[in-house]
Amino acid sequence: MLSKISEQLNSLSTAERKVAECALGEPKWFVHAAVADIAEKAGVSQPTVIRFCRTLGYKGLPEFKLSLSAGIGRAGLPYVHEELNTDDTMADVMEKVLGNAAAALLGGRRSISEHELENAIAMLTHARRIEFYGVGNSGIVAQDAQHKFFRFGVSAVAYSDTHTQLMAAAVLSPQDVLVVISISGSSIEVLDAVSIAKENGAKVIAITRLDSPLTQLADCVLAVQVREDSNRYTPMASRLLQLAIVDMLAIGLALRLGETASLQLAKGKRSLRRHHIGDEDFNA
Repeated sequence: MLSKISEQLNSLSTAERKVAECALGEPKWFVHAAVADIAEKAGVSQPTVIRFCRTLGYKGLPEFKLSLSAGIGRAGLPYVHEELNTDDTMADVMEKVLGNAAAALLGGRRSISEHELENAIAMLTHARRIEFYGVGNSGIVAQDAQHKFFRFGVSAVAYSDTHTQLMAAAVLSPQDVLVVISISGSSIEVLDAVSIAKENGAKVIAITRLDSPLTQLADCVLAVQVREDSNRYTPMASRLLQLAIVDMLAIGLALRLGETASLQLAKGKRSLRRHHIGDEDFNA
């Protein structure tokens, strides 16, 4: 169902697309919400909500909700996926995994503040050194961030070990920026490291949920608002949104650096080219 909505986004009117993004971003809320609440959240009129449902081939909102609920309402397999079960087909796996991914990314457009993103890019542009902290799945995202940023010629490093984070935070300075990636935003060790970095005057950018303890310590928050029970299921959609935010930060920094970023990236490409056979234009 989520995949069906995603596939039809480009064929919808501007107003109907807002309703679609609302359904994709928070499908479980959408199923139980009143038409007035949906219209208010999407910023459209109530008749537009009804038109959206009919455009997708349903008689009205109740019928659309039934179909949406059927697609997301199963209990799921604990610690694997909250919408997939052992009797699901591979077609179900494709639709639900890809649908959830699309929903998370589209929902991110609604939750991430453009103002906060601008602030984050400004901090990174003037940073002497950038450090990325994350643990578990978020630690992998931190490693991905380091891989993107050091190629701009920026001093960038990622730490996923909490003891190393504590020690590294102790030697940060007011000229440095710490980017903390955390789904829960409540890890005591990570929060301790952030507190130490703040005491040393470092700026802190948090990629986390808006209601997490981490937001209270951050100078800038890039919200990851995904309805995902990461305590019972493997985090998937939230990790994809974290990666997308890292991409936005990297691209935003590259745009601010301008030709300098392009030259640095070109140097990195040239250094690898001699190690590839017969490939003059590869993607490193």
